Amino acid sequence: MQTAAIILAAGKSTRMKSELPKVLHEVCGRPMLAYVLDACRGAGVDRLVVVVGHRKEEVIATFAGDRDIEWVAQTEQHGTGHAALMCEKALGGFEGPVLTIAGDMPLIRQETCERVLAEAKRTEHAVTLATAVLDDPAGYGRIVRDGAGRLAAIVEHNDCTPEERAIREVNISYYCFDGARLFNILHKIGNDNAKKEYYITDTVTIALREGLGAGAVPAVPAEDALGINSRADVALINRVMQGRIQKHWLDRAVTIVDPSTTWIEAGATIGEDTSIYPFSYIGSGASIGAGCRLGPHAFVMRGETVPAGKMVSPLAPTGA
Repeated sequence: MQTAAIILAAGKSTRMKSELPKVLHEVCGRPMLAYVLDACRGAGVDRLVVVVGHRKEEVIATFAGDRDIEWVAQTEQHGTGHAALMCEKALGGFEGPVLTIAGDMPLIRQETCERVLAEAKRTEHAVTLATAVLDDPAGYGRIVRDGAGRLAAIVEHNDCTPEERAIREVNISYYCFDGARLFNILHKIGNDNAKKEYYITDTVTIALREGLGAGAVPAVPAEDALGINSRADVALINRVMQGRIQKHWLDRAVTIVDPSTTWIEAGATIGEDTSIYPFSYIGSGASIGAGCRLGPHAFVMRGETVPAGKMVSPLAPTGA
């Protein structure tokens, strides 16, 4: 059975005070949307449907080389539930699992997508959530379970009782739907709320009320639950992603003398036995051969190639 993903990428950068579409803000040299797409691809998702709105032409142009994306326009933004409903024409008749994820969640991992897909297939629930367990769950909707451990409700932070606020398992907004029932549920979402918007969270209430099945699996590591609502959040997530990138290369026989003063963008390649010294930068798409020495104070531009065995420093430019 095929799988699909709806990626919600129509939003503005209002709280970030930017005209650039939110999903195009970079994390370690790549638009944050690129990480979400790659996680879905890595999990074997067959169809990628991306909902765009604000400055949609710019988003589409940025990913013009990605031929596996189906673009859907949300001309007016009326909430996450409304955005997902815009995919009804594209996915009408699709009966497999449908991941639904925000495009501004670059820390999502392939493994998380795989786990929630597997849980959805195992249970055959109409809705399955991937949740996180946080030391500080303030601000998140709490996952309320019954005595048997089954999902009973999602209660938003402001609506929680003192007992519910003590719950540490939270909703991160990673969903997996049964495609055969998805749009029937979406059509039942109402907008009786302060913003008059249609929230995808309400699908859980509808599925439970109608006996369609809804479940939650704690599949999201705590650090991956970080959202982006400000420039400060982008800086924090850049640091988390940089840690992942550096660990990747450290595990592949690259020496990083001082990780705290080194910056390696996503998409660079580095050969074995290369050593990177403090205050060095490697741009996205750069190709570093084996056995190189970079730095201190090396700057390798995006897309630049450094041959094997080369020394790069301010005193010995790469073109020398």
